[in-house]
Amino acid sequence: MHFIHRGIVNKRFKENLISSFGASFKKGFGVETDIHATKDKQFVCFHDFTLRRIHKINKSIKGLKFSEIKKLTKNKYPVPLLKDLLKLSKNKYTLLIEIKPLLSVNLLKKLLEETKNYKKCVFISFKEKNIYRILKINKKIKVGLSFSPSNSIKEIIKKSRNKSIDCLILDKYFLKNLNTFFYCPCIWIRTEKSIGRTSISPIKRNLRKLMVTDL
Repeated sequence: MHFIHRGIVNKRFKENLISSFGASFKKGFGVETDIHATKDKQFVCFHDFTLRRIHKINKSIKGLKFSEIKKLTKNKYPVPLLKDLLKLSKNKYTLLIEIKPLLSVNLLKKLLEETKNYKKCVFISFKEKNIYRILKINKKIKVGLSFSPSNSIKEIIKKSRNKSIDCLILDKYFLKNLNTFFYCPCIWIRTEKSIGRTSISPIKRNLRKLMVTDL
């Protein structure tokens, strides 16, 4: 299985837009996207914590209502709601949903309620509290832990022993240590286009190999 990081991004499509997600689905790929909660508790697909990089507006996502974000971004790269991506996926394509901020239990419950009819969602986060809170709400939800190069191999192996964790999301930095991780059924690798889709050697015969890449 192959996921496109923030949807297809090129001169025609920008990251985390309905158009870039749709282009990914047309090519038969799943999508990895990032979500934040707005001031009025709407979930939006957006990577950064502020609008500064993409929209040159130094305002935080959590400090704005969705109606305000919509107004600020309507003329350039409109920020989509997660529910719009869910509808677009038609329950056909797998969505790797990265929760960027640490969310309250109530917000996580709202997120699970919003996505309950979509069986192809996998929730991941660098903030492990998000994942453990989700599992406490519903242990059947598919979840994964994300790690950066700052995490030690020992730390990752320890956390991968948790049988409730369905996958590990690792940076390409960990490729050389891929055969070390015995405890998790899936290992997904963040790669760059230059690495290519087939350059990762097999992990172990009993592990499925999934990749997240930019395209």
